[in-house]
Amino acid sequence: MAPGPGFTTGKEFASGMDAKDPLKKYRDHFFIPKTAGGKEYIYFCGNSLGLQPKGAMKEVDEVMRDWSHLAVEGHFHAAKPWYSFDDILSPLMARVVGAKPAEVALMNSLTVNLHLMLVSFYRPSGKRTKIMMEYSPFPSDLYAVKSHLKMHGYDPEKHLIGIKPDGNEHIVSAEKIEREIEKNGDEVALVLFGGVNYLTGQTYDISRITGAAHKKGCIAGFDLAHSAGNVPLQLHDWDVDFAVWCTYKYLNGGPGSIGGCFVH
Repeated sequence: MAPGPGFTTGKEFASGMDAKDPLKKYRDHFFIPKTAGGKEYIYFCGNSLGLQPKGAMKEVDEVMRDWSHLAVEGHFHAAKPWYSFDDILSPLMARVVGAKPAEVALMNSLTVNLHLMLVSFYRPSGKRTKIMMEYSPFPSDLYAVKSHLKMHGYDPEKHLIGIKPDGNEHIVSAEKIEREIEKNGDEVALVLFGGVNYLTGQTYDISRITGAAHKKGCIAGFDLAHSAGNVPLQLHDWDVDFAVWCTYKYLNGGPGSIGGCFVH
């Protein structure tokens, strides 16, 4: 993939792009680790763990204070009652992934949610028994998918279709994905892709994949761990059937933070 017109690799170009970035003011909302010499790191690990928002500690402290003097009554009488947290959080998360609030839930972890979605949406019947995935999915996704194939009595070697790049390419073109779905779709129960491939950084065209899957009668699901908070998403309008994601990467939720899921 060639860079766009006018792109250069020099520091002057990068500084110019930073100066024009409409989101640059939000950099000041995060704690940025520093070197031993006191200089701020250039942080490239958002795909693994986001930086801590400066407002996070205040929110956590508020919950801890409410817990200390309200105990169980905090469910209903805390400053932000715990029982109805989802009523506060779901509308905010729905904006991030382009969904209706009723389509989004914050719960569990990413892989637990993926297992729940697979139990619900992978329903093999007749000759429609296979699952189609990107060739190099995140390993835990692959483990989950294989376990569900085996649970239904199918051999992953025969019933899991991984779409490989052509030749020496590192990415899979949208055209090839569509061709593979068209070619194999009559035997595919579920098409499951990441929104962004964790290994190559390729951003998949979710709307296009969903449309191709539905055209062949397949369910379309997505792991958005590297997409939520990173790239624009419109899950409802794209007619995606389900999606799962975590909140500790580009959503800066912190280690162990809760996962999210979408059901159209």
